[in-house]
Amino acid sequence: MIRFSLHCDKEHEFEGWFRSNDDFDSQVGKGLVTCPSCGSHKVGKALMAPSVSTGRQKEKIAIAMSQMAREMKEMVKKVRDNADYVGTEFAEQARKIHFGEAEARGIYGEATHEDVEALLEDGVDVMPLPIFPEDRN
Repeated sequence: MIRFSLHCDKEHEFEGWFRSNDDFDSQVGKGLVTCPSCGSHKVGKALMAPSVSTGRQKEKIAIAMSQMAREMKEMVKKVRDNADYVGTEFAEQARKIHFGEAEARGIYGEATHEDVEALLEDGVDVMPLPIFPEDRN
């Protein structure tokens, strides 16, 4: 996919994504590309600086990813420190808590994909906890 900076004959600027330059030309020729501000079909490409990934940008991304991993690990630790582990009884316990049949409390445990889908269909909010390599035994 290619992102183009576009403009209409009324000077409105916007972006569009296309499979190729030919795809853009074809869609404009058929009147399928319109300005989101005024609805004009008279649309053209604006000059656009290429997006070049530098070593510094890659370093910033690596630092941000590392920070996100640390924050996720902290979140998982907080859940485990402040919730009850219910093992394979997770789906059953979550459903009982949701319907008021058991004490409201934070829990975590194991559940199959099918169990999670059924919980979500019942309106039970669940969230998977990531397992990090150092957590595997």
